[in-house]
Amino acid sequence: MRWDGPVANQTALGPTHARKDPGAYKFFKRVLDILASLFIIVIAAIPVFVVCIAISIESHGLPMFRQERVGKNGKPFRMLKLRTMYADAENNMERYFTPEQMAEWNTEHKVMDDPRVTRIGQFLRRTSLDELPQFINVLLGQMSVVGPRPVTRVELEWYGDEVDEILSVRQGITGYWQAFARNDATWESGERQEMELYYVRNVSASLDARIFFGTFGAIVGRTGR
Repeated sequence: MRWDGPVANQTALGPTHARKDPGAYKFFKRVLDILASLFIIVIAAIPVFVVCIAISIESHGLPMFRQERVGKNGKPFRMLKLRTMYADAENNMERYFTPEQMAEWNTEHKVMDDPRVTRIGQFLRRTSLDELPQFINVLLGQMSVVGPRPVTRVELEWYGDEVDEILSVRQGITGYWQAFARNDATWESGERQEMELYYVRNVSASLDARIFFGTFGAIVGRTGR
């Protein structure tokens, strides 16, 4: 895989060195994950409830969406999100996609200007508010606040022989790829895999902090799609 585009020039932090994250780091990271998820769940409960009502009014279906992801050490879990698409979006792609969009979906598993996204869903994606329910996944120990983004079994194939490496840490609500590249680094180019693996190979409290604060820039810039 190559990683020599503008994304690399903007975000590379130095050479990659494979190493194990120390026990103290893992312990304190888990403590912070629990405290942060409890805090967010409490303060976001009422706003999320209001948004759920708005989602249900705009389009038929449950306001919460669950999709299987592959977690740490290959253990599957159901990742939670606020529903941003029409309820039949996954089962009726041909109804919404042009042939060109279908080809893009088959490669990247996302589509620019996805016609399945509702009006409320567009706002939730731009602000990343659709991911608030994932703090429940964090509290349950299925995810972390910071880590590689959770992948489906199909997406996992992009990692080839490095599957075990990417699954050696908990996946995150936000990560190196999401904070500093997001839609600019793709599976097909190999840049997304390279950035996610960079995090795994250089995991540290300082890198977590940079990703955490970098995420706010992505949210303010509304890079979600």
